[in-house]
Amino acid sequence: MSNISSNVTGKVIIITGASSGIGEAAARLLAKHGAHVVLGARRIDRLEALASSLTAKGESAIYQQLNVVELEQMKDIVALALERYGRVDVIVNNAGVMPLSPLEALKVDEWNRMIDVNIRGVLHGIAAGLPVMKRQGFGQFVNISSIGAYAVSPTAAVYCATKYAVRAISEGLRQEAGSDIRVTLVSPGVTESELAESISDDEARDLMKEYRKNSIPAISIAKAILFAIEQPSDVDVNEMIVRPTAQI
Repeated sequence: MSNISSNVTGKVIIITGASSGIGEAAARLLAKHGAHVVLGARRIDRLEALASSLTAKGESAIYQQLNVVELEQMKDIVALALERYGRVDVIVNNAGVMPLSPLEALKVDEWNRMIDVNIRGVLHGIAAGLPVMKRQGFGQFVNISSIGAYAVSPTAAVYCATKYAVRAISEGLRQEAGSDIRVTLVSPGVTESELAESISDDEARDLMKEYRKNSIPAISIAKAILFAIEQPSDVDVNEMIVRPTAQI
């Protein structure tokens, strides 16, 4: 096990969308710092491989298949964390999809999928975790948004709308949760991930290839998540935008 010691050591951290990208990078970094990571995603084979690679190094990781669109599945992974470790310190609401397209393409099914995963998924994380954290008297939500929560670009109207929603939900939760629960919004700029692979629209895919020429690795966002979690309990890092220096 890593000999790194920090305020993260021993914390029980649930991560959604943990099978790749930011979720996987966060799992590896937080486990290295001594956290008990509880991994959720739809691709169970990826989760199994990730958890095995962490436990082989003496780090702490368990996993469960998770579709954040289903509230009961989100409740189940919270229950798993409670059963195994007795508490939940942090929920990283990271799962997201980004099938961009111009509005006139009328890809309504893709719009609905983004609304379901990007908004309802975060709300389900809150619904499953907030009662537990209130009972405990401590906890933290780290909601992964996007630079798209601050500016809209062509082909990204619906995606940006979902990320604006995550930003609004996070701020509302921060105001309502009281002094015992911390809320952090992390908004990545162009980051290496599989998000762009879900784009079915040719125009949007070509635009995204150009847009993503300057990108930062997922570990850069994972470090921001670590920074927010490792602060003392009376310090709440509310919002962070992390993007490539070259991104306009």
